[in-house]
Amino acid sequence: MTTPSKSAKDPTDWLTSLQSLLATVVIAVFVITYIVQAFQIPSESMENTLLIGDYLLVDKLCYGGGGVGDPIIPYRQIHRGDIIVFHYPVNPAQHFVKRVVGVPGDRIHLVKKHVFINGVPLKEPYVRFFKSEPNPFRDDFPRLDVLDPGINAEWWVQMPKLVEDGQLIVPQGYYFAMGDNRDDSSDSRYWGFVPRENIIGRPLLIYWSIRSPNNDLQGSPSFGDRLYHFAYAVTHIFQITRWDRTFRLVS
Repeated sequence: MTTPSKSAKDPTDWLTSLQSLLATVVIAVFVITYIVQAFQIPSESMENTLLIGDYLLVDKLCYGGGGVGDPIIPYRQIHRGDIIVFHYPVNPAQHFVKRVVGVPGDRIHLVKKHVFINGVPLKEPYVRFFKSEPNPFRDDFPRLDVLDPGINAEWWVQMPKLVEDGQLIVPQGYYFAMGDNRDDSSDSRYWGFVPRENIIGRPLLIYWSIRSPNNDLQGSPSFGDRLYHFAYAVTHIFQITRWDRTFRLVS
């Protein structure tokens, strides 16, 4: 007498596989929602710390964020010098990456591009200056007598109320953020403070970095252009990867 063999299509096998798949999806969604998230650097504003073509994993758990566990979990405080990813205050659908320069209560002003906090010059070895021509608003912020075309209109109206003795005062619950590429960065000088609730987390790791083949695309590239450059990236993946930046911790 022979024992019937177990069918390869046993319903319990399918159920087990489905449960494993669902568990994997749930864990992945939880991680992406609450712990880490992937972002791509789209502009030059953080050069040379972060470059166009850097792909980041962002730690979303480090600063908390109003969750029920905030009072009991020892989250990090946001410090001056931290790099943060946040919802752009002017358009929250966009994500920006900048460095915290001023925390609540700080009094900020710039003299010839150099930052002073509460009257003391700030040491910033990560900052880069690429342009030699002066810009009074950008370089000697806050200047209330100079109008720059890049200033957000609402910020231009609000800013005088926060300036005292030539220094901008950071209110409670807000942060002043700037790009490391100080000569070419749309930052708090131009659109104001970053609200605490807008901050998503901090970049943790550059998990991949490429010399983008899309840098030469001007205006609105056609579908054919995008398809060509995608195919180029796929077929030249080893050539365009910046191996010296891949798997680099962000600091």
